[in-house]
Amino acid sequence: MPASGLPAAPADRRRVALVSSSYAPYVGGVEEHVRQVARALRRDDVDVEVWTVDRGEALGVREIDGVTVRYLPAPLPAASPGAALRFLGRLPRAWREWVDARRRFRPDVLHVQCFGPNGAYALALHRRFGLPLVVTSHGETVADDRAVFTRSALLRAALRRSMVAAKSVTAPSRFVIDDLRRSFGLIGGTVVPNGVEPAPAEGEGGVLLRGRYLLAVGRLGYMKGFDLLVDAFAEAGLAQDLRLAIAGDGPERDRLVEAVGRHGIADRVELLGRLDGAGVARAMSGAVAVVVPSRMEAFGIVALEAWRSGAPLVMTDRGGASEFVRDGIDGLLVNPEDSAALRRALERITSDEGLRRALAAAGRERVPEFTWTRVARAYEDLYAMAASDRRGGLA
Repeated sequence: MPASGLPAAPADRRRVALVSSSYAPYVGGVEEHVRQVARALRRDDVDVEVWTVDRGEALGVREIDGVTVRYLPAPLPAASPGAALRFLGRLPRAWREWVDARRRFRPDVLHVQCFGPNGAYALALHRRFGLPLVVTSHGETVADDRAVFTRSALLRAALRRSMVAAKSVTAPSRFVIDDLRRSFGLIGGTVVPNGVEPAPAEGEGGVLLRGRYLLAVGRLGYMKGFDLLVDAFAEAGLAQDLRLAIAGDGPERDRLVEAVGRHGIADRVELLGRLDGAGVARAMSGAVAVVVPSRMEAFGIVALEAWRSGAPLVMTDRGGASEFVRDGIDGLLVNPEDSAALRRALERITSDEGLRRALAAAGRERVPEFTWTRVARAYEDLYAMAASDRRGGLA
């Protein structure tokens, strides 16, 4: 037993802390990515913990999917005198909790997933204890509704420093890598695409949708562009029996309800609320097409889910999706901010059954390219290089 009183880890097992900006009970692309990566790493005998930001719920330490999840406070300084004083009062306890997480788990690598306050604290641990740092950006610098990197000079500075300090920096698309190079001083960078489970999660399956419908899925935020889809759906020359179903929840819900009412299409549009994985898969399997109208999309896991479900795909070309979706082969790429182009894409996909069959078949063939095992093993290669560099530096 070591002096710390904690059991020693087997020498051949790597220990990785996935330092995520958000995690369960919240849902989204980052949360799903980290959850699936943690599961895949564990299957490869990597010891994993998830360290995520405590948003004030005081969730402490929990076990989710057999993985220890630590919810850690991550206050950042603010400009107003009152906020600055509150930060100074909270900082000592927050830092103690991060240091204690490091002491208890003793990670070989800190892997920041989606840079925010979590990234700033991981950078501080790297500097204090020499822990190798790997950073994965999920497009938070370019596709965030809150534009946090525009507002926070501290986060901009912390990200720039992390680009230099990190042993490896990854993103799901060249689009994100290019932004990190252009705006935050990244040299190099590695594309590690997102993944999808080969079969959807089991569950009750949510609502049962009948008839012909287009489906959109995601958090109801401005960048997801669901308002653009509602406008195009209302203005396109589509069959009157065709409906639009939108699954998800978020701050733009009231705006969407208002748009539906303004267009007079309340009888043809259904806001389903949030569905679980099984519900999303069930809804996709019956859809005429899945539409992803994002104003900006770093990657778009929804595209992979649509392919897996055998649904034809209409995909935004804003961001990283055009790097893996082949226009006219396994999806239709469109600029959703070009309202006429989006209307034409909806009209085309709904009127051409042969096109739908061809897109769906080609999409299904692509699914094996995007497994979480592949994602995890790409990360494992980077962890091995980071740990080797650290051993070399300590020799």
